[in-house]
Amino acid sequence: MDREEARQIVERYGSMVYRLAYARTGQRSDAEDVTQEVFLRLVRAGPAFQDEEHQKAWLLKVTAHCAGDLLRSPWHKRRRPLEEADGLTAPEPVEESGVLEAVLALPERYRTVIHLFYYEELSVAEIAAILGKREGAIRTRLSRARGMLRALLDEEGEAHV
Repeated sequence: MDREEARQIVERYGSMVYRLAYARTGQRSDAEDVTQEVFLRLVRAGPAFQDEEHQKAWLLKVTAHCAGDLLRSPWHKRRRPLEEADGLTAPEPVEESGVLEAVLALPERYRTVIHLFYYEELSVAEIAAILGKREGAIRTRLSRARGMLRALLDEEGEAHV
């Protein structure tokens, strides 16, 4: 893969990869790391894609796997929030919308399916293929995630999902 082709792919799919990484990890810095790793893998592997949909599916699948690898890594599990570090204070968090806060409050497995279904507009079958799960499991996760979101938003007085 040449430099120009890689640049075009990053421009076309960079935000999509970042959004999925953010939905999976819940942290901007982790999402940036995952995004970088995905495009490094793309350049190193230089896969031959059948069409644009194949390319998009490959990027989403690699993003999902890289984010999962990061979340399972021993380093990530030992990490502490900045507020807990002695003598340091964290910057004030950016004000998030109620729906985004509710989605980010969901466990990772539910954040991912919500993001892929509603934001990336993928079908249940496509999500199942990307995550390596059965379609029934994806439907169950979507249903449970919707219920959790409804409960979270009802607590905050937000509109129904």
